[in-house]
Amino acid sequence: MQIPQIQIRTQPALISIDADIGKQHLEQPTATVDMEQIRPKQHFRTTSGRLDINQDRVWDALALGNNLQTMSKIYSMASDIALQGLARIVEKGDQMAAIHLGGTPIADMARDWKRTFPEYDFRGEAAYDNIDIQYTPSELSIETTPGRINLNVQVNRPVHEYERGKLEIYMSQYPKVEIIPPQIDQLL
Repeated sequence: MQIPQIQIRTQPALISIDADIGKQHLEQPTATVDMEQIRPKQHFRTTSGRLDINQDRVWDALALGNNLQTMSKIYSMASDIALQGLARIVEKGDQMAAIHLGGTPIADMARDWKRTFPEYDFRGEAAYDNIDIQYTPSELSIETTPGRINLNVQVNRPVHEYERGKLEIYMSQYPKVEIIPPQIDQLL
């Protein structure tokens, strides 16, 4: 004898999801920079250099110096030169007085005669360093104003655009339970 059986069939529920992702656009504009440059400045001030050359001792050594100094030298030598002149005259007189001893004193005096007077030496000392040179260098002053850069930076906000996606949730299959009863034979 067979025992009747009940059959149960089930169908699960299915939920479907249909989703499209959202779209996003993100942009960062560059910063706005306002820049001002102030240039450095320099001011130069200079004086002229000075070169002083003194040639007085050169001209004095060449007997072409200052008249006042030359006359002062001659004046200070005058008494000695006068004494030397007297001594020369006495010497020549003595030579002429000795004419009877022989010789040619007049011819000798004529031969020794000079147009210059060596005792009148009023020239200064001749030396290699008679020129006095003095140099005063120029003076230089520099004033500097430093430069700088002024920056004004504005940060721009990011541009953000977002478009939402779609989301649908629906039942693609409903749950179901099916019960199948057994066939019962009524005959006994």
